[in-house]
Amino acid sequence: MLVLVIVTALGFDFTNGFHDTANAMATSIATKALRPKVAVALSGLLNLIGAFLSVEVALTVTNAVVKIQNSNGTPKAELLEGGGFALLLIVLAGLVGGIVWNLVTWLLGLPSSSSHALFGGLVGSTIAGLGWAGVNWNGNGTKLDGLVGKVLLPAVMSPVIAAVISAAGTWLIYKVVIGVAQRFTDNGFRWGQIGSASLVSLAHGTNDAQKTMGVITLALIATGDWTDTKSIPFWVKAACALAIALGTYLGGWRIIRTLGKGLVEIAPPQGMAAESASAAVILASSHLGFALSTTHVATGSILGTGIGKPGAQVRWGVAGRMVLAWLITLPAAAVVGALMWWIGHLVGGLAGAIVVFLVLLALAGYMYWHSRKAPVDHNNVNDEWAGATPEPVEAVR
Repeated sequence: MLVLVIVTALGFDFTNGFHDTANAMATSIATKALRPKVAVALSGLLNLIGAFLSVEVALTVTNAVVKIQNSNGTPKAELLEGGGFALLLIVLAGLVGGIVWNLVTWLLGLPSSSSHALFGGLVGSTIAGLGWAGVNWNGNGTKLDGLVGKVLLPAVMSPVIAAVISAAGTWLIYKVVIGVAQRFTDNGFRWGQIGSASLVSLAHGTNDAQKTMGVITLALIATGDWTDTKSIPFWVKAACALAIALGTYLGGWRIIRTLGKGLVEIAPPQGMAAESASAAVILASSHLGFALSTTHVATGSILGTGIGKPGAQVRWGVAGRMVLAWLITLPAAAVVGALMWWIGHLVGGLAGAIVVFLVLLALAGYMYWHSRKAPVDHNNVNDEWAGATPEPVEAVR
């Protein structure tokens, strides 16, 4: 059972990597600041490095959302019966909920939050296994460290803040470079994009890889294979870092295409403004301990560049689909997590956990097969977006 949980957790980490590559590299690929394969390789390397820089998120991710641990960090006694099997089933079902939602939104090319998918899956499986009281809704006392304060409020505020910062930065950039030939500004800002996109990738590794580290460590505590609640085993850090880096390198090309070409036709000055705004918001929120969605931030930043550039075209229909996906991410992943817990509990024992794992493999295989009908990769990720209005020749000049 522990092996199943670890393998599934690393599978989630892998999907998190390719699902979120677009957050850092979509604009750099769209503006041709970096070639597609170079961009994902650089992002993968920086995610790998970032995963080793901090473990704060890993140590708090589970306690902030579900009440399956005591105040000292150890799992509740009723969950440890039978070698922690009840806790392992909750974690396994929650992970499956997160993975399934990541794959569905990847297939549709919709940027959504891997973090919220994981939290949603864990919330659903916890409610199914422990009831509504098992979820830490409002935190403790005056601290907003529960689902509302650490997940829902940042989900609403972060894209708005990122959009405002990005719009202001874009407007200022175009004011400063008035009268400068476009070929000069584009070349200069392409170099700037490499640095700003790299910073977003580093911040992503520092934040997102930690969530899977926390889940695996919780499973090890449940089985008695780890007792220190203030540190993470090195092999867990290394495995999670490699999994998210590999996923990032493979690239979620469908989502990269949507963010890079579907929202706004991005020029290099806009790309640098978007990436700089994303990096600033992600790093500030990580310092404050918020479970931030890098996808929400990156999308808000890209929309902001369309608002800040005079005459830019924003495809609000695409933006509306993204927002809809954001709104249903938590409940949809929660439903899948609860359903997976119910299947595992109904079958019972290790056989139930294996059935849940096989259901995951079947769903993942089907979605991969379906994606091959209309493949998107580094060769066509920058193709013209269907329905886009070409920029006038005078504007290009």
